[in-house]
Amino acid sequence: MMAFSEYQLLHVLAQEMNMRKAAERLFVSQPALSQRLQTIEKDWGTRLFLRSQKGLALTPAGELVVKLAEEMLLKEESVKERIQALEFEVHGTLKIACASIVGQNWLPKVLKRFVETYPHAKISLMTGWSSEILKAIYENEVHIGIIRGTPDWKGPKHHLFQDTLYLVDREIQSIEEVMKTDRPFIQFKSDSNYYQEIQDWWHRQFQTTPKRTIVVDQIETCKQMTLNGIGYAILPAITLDGMEEDIYKVPLIDEHDSLIHRDTWLLGYESAFQLRQVEAFVEVVNEFIHENS
Repeated sequence: MMAFSEYQLLHVLAQEMNMRKAAERLFVSQPALSQRLQTIEKDWGTRLFLRSQKGLALTPAGELVVKLAEEMLLKEESVKERIQALEFEVHGTLKIACASIVGQNWLPKVLKRFVETYPHAKISLMTGWSSEILKAIYENEVHIGIIRGTPDWKGPKHHLFQDTLYLVDREIQSIEEVMKTDRPFIQFKSDSNYYQEIQDWWHRQFQTTPKRTIVVDQIETCKQMTLNGIGYAILPAITLDGMEEDIYKVPLIDEHDSLIHRDTWLLGYESAFQLRQVEAFVEVVNEFIHENS
């Protein structure tokens, strides 16, 4: 049976696919690393990596052994976190998956307070669309997720905040002006839930499609193009803090004459919320929301 140091060695080799880079990460010499790999391959009775001038390549057997190594490393980390959760002081890694827009505009302030309050805790953060966040939670890649919209989630979930959607432009001051302008509607790619919400509002309001559209891949790109007067966009309030006063922000109204909001939720499995680092993070979040409500 391999030692955990050998699992780590194979994991790093599979990530780097380069003996020199892997040796640097493992703080060993390249000849020593090569010798250790040969010993591991001898124990398994087969080649795990193919060497060439371009680097390394996994053999089919190597793929199986590396997968085993990565599974064992994850199990070891999980056990360590549960042991640390038993202690009073907050240790371990807090693994968060967060919707990109929240990760750019809200989460940094919360994480700053968290690391100042619990300096021994570590943070692993991934960002993406809400659909990707849910996938990461389902596959146990993270402890908790922060998503936008209305989650189809059966486990524990905490409502964090809601923010209004605005039509933002340097020229348009009312919704009625939208169909009179030839300026383009700047849209950003997002998860289907958010996109559909905007589409539904638009068709209720105008019963037609925009005259001109520009589609960009990031909400920040959309915001900057709007700030530079290229066209108008629909943006959530979370992105508008600090925006200049000469930008017009017209709130979106639904068919019941109510403001259209976008909700943000914190969710995860019950077992994750029992971890001390997750409990501590939730406490910090609640304090932050209470102070800024």
